[in-house]
Amino acid sequence: MRLANKIEAILYLKGQPLSIAQLAEYAGCDRYTVEEGLMELIDDYAHRDSALEVVETVSGTYSLQLRSSFQELVQTLIPVELGVGALRTLAAIALRNPITQTELVTLRGSGAYQHVQELVEQGFVRKRRPVDGRSFLLDVTDKFYQYFQLEQLPHLLSTDDAQLPLPEEQA
Repeated sequence: MRLANKIEAILYLKGQPLSIAQLAEYAGCDRYTVEEGLMELIDDYAHRDSALEVVETVSGTYSLQLRSSFQELVQTLIPVELGVGALRTLAAIALRNPITQTELVTLRGSGAYQHVQELVEQGFVRKRRPVDGRSFLLDVTDKFYQYFQLEQLPHLLSTDDAQLPLPEEQA
């Protein structure tokens, strides 16, 4: 078995960046030999038409990872991690769809500004300035409906019902 292939298997199986010492331990050989095998593997990946690459991280460890040109695919396929506060803010936007940012901050507190930024970056919320208004208008996107496997949401709350109780904790 080629050492470069063994190192590739180790990086794949561990799924995290590893130091030369860790690679040497797992491969059962000395550091110098691992460095040679690692350089061969990096060179192999540099000449392949592959979605993967072997890179040295800032901390000096080595990782088998997806090439950066595939990040859009990652965003589409990997579930998004949203905190409780951002999820609550997203729920408020979805239920009032559309809602002004001012109304949202009244409902959710000032932390909603950060949540909105995160939700826009993740593609769940669209933020636009209406012609006749000062506050941004927020509404959910198609990605929201796809991600949560919904066809539509009933419009349960009218904007006249803005007196919802504020949660104790604006997480």
